[in-house]
Amino acid sequence: MFVPVVDQSQHPLMPTIPSRARRWIKCGKATAFWKGGIFCVRLNAEPSARVVQPLAVGIDPGSKREGYSALSAAHTYLNIQAEARDGVKDAEKDSTRMRRTRRNRKTPCRKPRQNRKQSKKKLPPSTRARGPWKLRLARFLCQIFPVSVFVVEDIAATTKQGKRRWNRSFSPLEVGKHWFYEEIKQLVPLQIMQGYETKALREQLGLKKTSKKLAEVWEAHCVDAWVLAYSVVGGKTAPDNKRLVCMAPFVWHHRQLHRFQPEQGGKRKPYGGTLSQGIKRGTLVIHPKWGKATVGGTMDGTLSLHDPATNRRLTQSAKVMDCKPLKVLRWRTKLVPLASIPVSSAPKKGTLLSSPG
Repeated sequence: MFVPVVDQSQHPLMPTIPSRARRWIKCGKATAFWKGGIFCVRLNAEPSARVVQPLAVGIDPGSKREGYSALSAAHTYLNIQAEARDGVKDAEKDSTRMRRTRRNRKTPCRKPRQNRKQSKKKLPPSTRARGPWKLRLARFLCQIFPVSVFVVEDIAATTKQGKRRWNRSFSPLEVGKHWFYEEIKQLVPLQIMQGYETKALREQLGLKKTSKKLAEVWEAHCVDAWVLAYSVVGGKTAPDNKRLVCMAPFVWHHRQLHRFQPEQGGKRKPYGGTLSQGIKRGTLVIHPKWGKATVGGTMDGTLSLHDPATNRRLTQSAKVMDCKPLKVLRWRTKLVPLASIPVSSAPKKGTLLSSPG
């Protein structure tokens, strides 16, 4: 793993190796900090040189997982496999069903609101959820690396013959990708490659891609992202760093006021919102028993704590007074260990790794 480096003004510089970063921290030349689950260092003095190499970020979009690889001609600095934002379409169906159910209840009527779904300037709900999530990760990479270009594999929607409305300007995929392209161009220059070009270059380099798209391995999605970035910066024909960092967005039910099904007596328990007993959900806290955990829901005045890496629930009965807030996380981060690391190339004790802290 390489360690991102920024100057005193938070401007990104070229990454460094963990041993040099530890030496900087020990002698007071740099200060360690965490950003988005990635360990970084900030220089406390003016850097000796500000010359940066061309650094490209390849983005391999997908329906369930997406790959991001940041590399230059010399090294591969970071590989990210991010969970795509899905489930919005089903949530919209549930929202519509519950809204129509409320209309049949004996409740005071209010003046109908304007139909917000008729505006053609707004993105569809699912597209509005997926696009900004990818843009957040792109901006995050620009904050820790001196990115010079983004390379994205283009996606194309199938045009149905005989369907007047179903064309390239109507498909949510086409609308979403054009919105993403226009937004990411405001960060750094953008290059687009077709899928068959990526495949041809991958086979030319002798890299293999696994068919298990949900596997947390470099060969699932980051292999194509690496090939995309390699097409611009060149360099080594194989990556020198295959460590994989998995990221997943927090999903909150902002407007779901209560559970769908009432309990005994016709009462519905509160469910939606982003605050639990005054603490924002997703906050990293320290608990005397469970250690570092993220805040989830609330029930009967207690908090639900979850594992920061896997989001597995640890307890539902944590007291607020026992939880010491550390920071609000932007997303869930997990460093995936390599399946098999030779003893000679195993990381030394004290190697700096990713952590949600």
